[in-house]
Amino acid sequence: MAETIYVRGEGGAILAMDLPLPEGIEQRVEAGLIRRVNADGSPHTAAGGSTRGESGGSGSALTQGVSPRPAKSAPKSEWVAWAAAVHGYSTQDADALSKAALQELPDLPEQQPQPGTGRPDEDADKPEWIAYVVRLGKLSAEDAENYTKADLIEMAN
Repeated sequence: MAETIYVRGEGGAILAMDLPLPEGIEQRVEAGLIRRVNADGSPHTAAGGSTRGESGGSGSALTQGVSPRPAKSAPKSEWVAWAAAVHGYSTQDADALSKAALQELPDLPEQQPQPGTGRPDEDADKPEWIAYVVRLGKLSAEDAENYTKADLIEMAN
């Protein structure tokens, strides 16, 4: 019987997939367009597991399985894919942010959102608060960028 894993698709849906993954899906996982998660959608943290089964690794030795930060000159689409892979944004939420806001995100997420709400911690970076306020439907990403982080936190209350 094939092992089943769960992936968060480009639209944010959680999908069950049997291993080994089809080549096209595997390429999208490696590119960071979709990522492996637990059945409940929480980030998957396997020790060196591969989406191809027993034969492969979970990333190059250089990145140790972590999607590398795109170059400053990379197109916005690469920054969107990186934000989705590393920070768990849906592609729609990441695309709603400006390229500059995506570039302000840290290399790795420093804290997880509070369970069940998707609400960032009070000390989360401003781009995370922008994405949260946009998800709530309170402002567009462009308008949210004009507010301070304190204003965004207050709006979310």
